[in-house]
Amino acid sequence: MKKMKIIFLGDIFGKIGRRGVIKVIPELKKEYKPDFIIANAENLAHGHGITRNSLQEMLGAGIDFFTSGNHIFDKPDGEFILAEKDAPIIRPTNYLEEITGQGEKILNIGQNKLLVVNLMGRVFIQEDYKNPFICMDEVLKKYENENLSGIIIDFHAEATSEKVALGYYLDGRVSAIIGTHTHIQTADEKILPRGSAYISDVGMIGAKESVIGLNVEQVIQNFINEAGMSADIPESGTCLINGVYIEINSETKKALKIERITKETEIK
Repeated sequence: MKKMKIIFLGDIFGKIGRRGVIKVIPELKKEYKPDFIIANAENLAHGHGITRNSLQEMLGAGIDFFTSGNHIFDKPDGEFILAEKDAPIIRPTNYLEEITGQGEKILNIGQNKLLVVNLMGRVFIQEDYKNPFICMDEVLKKYENENLSGIIIDFHAEATSEKVALGYYLDGRVSAIIGTHTHIQTADEKILPRGSAYISDVGMIGAKESVIGLNVEQVIQNFINEAGMSADIPESGTCLINGVYIEINSETKKALKIERITKETEIK
């Protein structure tokens, strides 16, 4: 049996997240011996969007490819990077209008072809997107004649109900449905009945003592005073590393294993 070994890392949040990645990637490679590493990069540059330098820093650290979400265009570099033919990053595929970049991409991993798709949820999301269920039907139809070894979905969504429902909807048709966006790792990783790996949210790479990556006291005061002010991102302290390790049978495209990754490292 041939298999692919994939690590998918949660949203990398700001400088502390990037520094955490640099420290922990060698350990992850030694422990899991992955064929490929994917991470969500929409919060890479100070919590909002990407820059060319921040993306190159993470490529240099050993991440092979990136998904994103609703913040991918928050900085000007995002549009320029996504416009490049060989960009190592995708944006959500279910935008309502034609927009820069690709929403899915086939990646060559040795002899294997892995399709990675980025989707946005719609429940509790301010922006409007195409229906992710119907959109995924269209994507799978588009690639049905490709000799794929696996299909991984990053579903960047707020509501666990929407994520769980999409997981069961796609079960058996894709290799893995990985939830992102909330920055809180869930404990529901499993292989669904028809063979797809699933987790509601993979978590984040960012400050452990934070509110989803942001300064605790500032966020508390925002809730108390209903102020809606911006909050700082801690740059030192304990960095939480969240992700999942997935094994895929490259002959059947079914998942063999999904295991949560939770590590910590000190950033000075």
